[in-house]
Amino acid sequence: MTALAELSYPEVAARLAGAGGKVAIIPVGSTEAHGPHLPLCTDSLIGEAVAERAAAELERRGFVAMHFPTIDYAVTDWAGAFSGSVSIAASTAIELVLQTCGAARAMGFDRVAIFTAHLEPGHIASMREVARRYAEAHAGEALLFPDTTRRALAARLTPEYQSGSCHAGQYETSLVLALRPELVRWALARELPAHPVALAQRIREGARDFIECGMDQAYCGTPAGASAAEGLASLGVLTELVVEAVLAAFEP
Repeated sequence: MTALAELSYPEVAARLAGAGGKVAIIPVGSTEAHGPHLPLCTDSLIGEAVAERAAAELERRGFVAMHFPTIDYAVTDWAGAFSGSVSIAASTAIELVLQTCGAARAMGFDRVAIFTAHLEPGHIASMREVARRYAEAHAGEALLFPDTTRRALAARLTPEYQSGSCHAGQYETSLVLALRPELVRWALARELPAHPVALAQRIREGARDFIECGMDQAYCGTPAGASAAEGLASLGVLTELVVEAVLAAFEP
């Protein structure tokens, strides 16, 4: 069992007292609109699944690995026009994640990793600030953060992901199909037209939210092209990125 929340406190203590490198993986999600066809918890679903799979693989390799409960709130200003989206201030988000990571370190984990599937620029900036402050507070020890917005990591994911036009499109719809197909409004997704949006360019031009990017249904990309098979493949790659970050941190 790798879910911290499902263990009792004596079980956590016993595992942390055992042999092997100790790794905490903390998924950071969001609660925000993902088109008319995906649930508000899309980023959290993906993050939790990656953390769970990475912890299981690390356990198989001899580590003591546990995934923490998902943090479901983040900076989500870009989806603010859509019902159900919940955004918190960057300062609050930073402190929430930073203190959770610090608590994991104090608990006895040798390394702490975070993973996020939420890609809003303000959120990614806040997670990078968490990593900076964590290292500052722990004598230079790195917080493990496989940042999939970095070009080298993005290149391992799907063409739609690399294009940047992937909010609730084929990439994310495929992931939810693989994880929780009953949460995908598939009849609706199949009818949604392809809607490419050059998000990076729009951001450079000063766009501040999905509406200003022309995403009046909170999606871009091609939801109708999604498949569970693609989602499983993407899950495999995302899991590998977390595992590789941990293995590199334990190298002598």
